[in-house]
Amino acid sequence: MNTSEKVLFLLESNKDIYTSGEEMARQCGVSRNAVWKAIRDLREKGYVIEAVSNKGYKLSADTDIISVEGIKAGLPEDLRKVDIIVYDSLDSTSDRAKELAMKGAAHGTVVVAVTQTGGRGRKDHSFFSPEGGLYMSIILKPEVLHDTDSKAVTSFVGNAVINSIKELTGIEPYVEGINDLYVKEKKICGILLESGSEFDSNTLQWIVAGIGLNFDSDISSFPEDVKERASGLFEKGKATITKNMLISKIIEKIL
Repeated sequence: MNTSEKVLFLLESNKDIYTSGEEMARQCGVSRNAVWKAIRDLREKGYVIEAVSNKGYKLSADTDIISVEGIKAGLPEDLRKVDIIVYDSLDSTSDRAKELAMKGAAHGTVVVAVTQTGGRGRKDHSFFSPEGGLYMSIILKPEVLHDTDSKAVTSFVGNAVINSIKELTGIEPYVEGINDLYVKEKKICGILLESGSEFDSNTLQWIVAGIGLNFDSDISSFPEDVKERASGLFEKGKATITKNMLISKIIEKIL
């Protein structure tokens, strides 16, 4: 981690309290001036950081920017070594995860994108993926799973998302069909499982679980054929948690 990433991790890990520049410098192993430069760099990237004399710095509660540091700050310490990659935009987090899986990426590797330009659902249906959503894919290795039956894994991932949302917000989505999650008869989330096998032995090598969730998306901007049956977990600007918090919790529940 560079200094900005270290400072961001500290801010994300201590959202409710102010941390002094001196303490940040000590924990990051850098000078006070380096901390100040990191704070300036983060502000330029859009982070709202409060500063109070004799108290220090604190990340504003309104800040909701997806980052590796923000996700890892919410994970139990034993899961912080998981490989997490965050992109501003991708064609598809699952396509990227499959590329990584074919190159031998470890169980639990996570790919996250702020937006997708080619998000997909089952049977190659498109999944509209604008800003305001939560788009992530996680690589699962069969030798680590209790069951590799497609319906069992889909159910396992779906329940991980349901329980994460319920634990953090009190909202309890329900499953409709095979892989869609609904709240009040409106779809908020789709789950897509894809896998790779060794041709000669027909042995399952990896599974990629893709999760696309309307977090606080502007549903009015969705295509006409989608917005009638879609909803967001939260209305725009009314989220009670951050995307990083929910991503962390889903990773924890799955792994």
